[in-house]
Amino acid sequence: MTFDPILAEIRFGTGLSPRFPLPGQVDDLLIRLSSPDAAGSEMPIPPYSDVTPSSSELRKATADVRNAETEAAREEAVALRKILQDQARRIRHDGLTATLMRAVRSPDGMRERLTAFWADHFTVRARGGVTRHLVGPFVEEAIRPNLTGRFSDLLVAVTTHPMMGYYLDQHRSIGPNSRMGLNNGLGLNENLARELLELHTVGVKGPYSQADVRQLAELLTGLYWRPDRGLVFRTRAAEPGPEQVLGRSYGGEEESLDAIVDVLHDLALHPATARHLATKLVVHFVSDTPDPDLVDAVAAVYLQSGGRLLATYEALLQHPAAWAPERRKVKKPLDFMQSAMRALDVDPASVRDLGGRQMRAWFYEHLRRMGQEWERPLSPEGWPEEPEAWVTPQALAGRIDWSMQVPQHLVEPLPDPRDFLVAAFGPEPPEEVAFAARAAEGRREGIGLVLASAAFQRR
Repeated sequence: MTFDPILAEIRFGTGLSPRFPLPGQVDDLLIRLSSPDAAGSEMPIPPYSDVTPSSSELRKATADVRNAETEAAREEAVALRKILQDQARRIRHDGLTATLMRAVRSPDGMRERLTAFWADHFTVRARGGVTRHLVGPFVEEAIRPNLTGRFSDLLVAVTTHPMMGYYLDQHRSIGPNSRMGLNNGLGLNENLARELLELHTVGVKGPYSQADVRQLAELLTGLYWRPDRGLVFRTRAAEPGPEQVLGRSYGGEEESLDAIVDVLHDLALHPATARHLATKLVVHFVSDTPDPDLVDAVAAVYLQSGGRLLATYEALLQHPAAWAPERRKVKKPLDFMQSAMRALDVDPASVRDLGGRQMRAWFYEHLRRMGQEWERPLSPEGWPEEPEAWVTPQALAGRIDWSMQVPQHLVEPLPDPRDFLVAAFGPEPPEEVAFAARAAEGRREGIGLVLASAAFQRR
């Protein structure tokens, strides 16, 4: 099993494109990843710290509507809230547009796949309407700049980010024996500590106990975020230390952010973390039944390199098992849309200029029907990898309907289905798909049959 340029784009990228040449070797994928983020610059998503309106502005506007003492004041507050809500909807609309079109118009499809992978690994979800537009900016600020550095840097950026803190209620976690805890009777919240161990680092099968969760939760107290200052460390809320996590001692003399960074660095380089991340990468990109040798190889390089992610990706891509010809993974709904639009070479303007009603009908609603509502994962575990989660009757009906109805609105005229077969699959498309496309009544039906085919749904 050796490098296959078509499989490289389909399995590790966002699909084939008539616009970009195929990679010639693994190094081509790695060079793209280590180059500047051109797609991010050309199709920007504002980082979290730059987003207006902020969730605090929206909350204040809502409170002003509720607390207005006169009808005139209420009308003024309602008008301001509507402006802020429209701005928030625009940010969310532009975020989905950029996510779709980066996958379509970038030669570096693996960067987009890795952004989605790590965003899922560090799942957050908006807590109420006032933060719904902030998920994309969180990914843009904390995850995308750290895709190819050290995992420890990515872990620190995510763990200390306000979106993660608010999602897992860390801002409400107070050390029971801290000044705030003793004065106000406030207590500990273990959500972030538990997900850090169970999901983000050593994994659910890792060598930790409930005592480690409790001690880590105590160590994390003090993390707090202010709208005007961002991350702050509240010593009056921090549990007096030291704390013991996985056999190591942190903090003690004076509570500070440094002890939190230290434990995150140590967790990032734990052997169980290496195996957990290696397994997730292999399952995500290659197979739900990961090859043990491939997992071992990826985990070993991760540890040897000090958690360098680019070296870890290289270990994945250089292993023969990564190029098994069987396409065992089912594309998630967003991946499916991206690869379909990439094969069609959709113009960014055709999506950017859509109105809210069209975006809802053609993208938000179809993602929901396919089982992957935009930026609304069901739990901190993120979206499932198992094919069974994505091939339910309702989800398949949604894919077929999107394939038959939406492409004609994005590309005009549609390509000849016989030519599109090559754009979608390469020079040797599956014979059964080719037969269906050639026998179709028209271009709309032919394109729809290609996109809805089982072969196009897999990578």
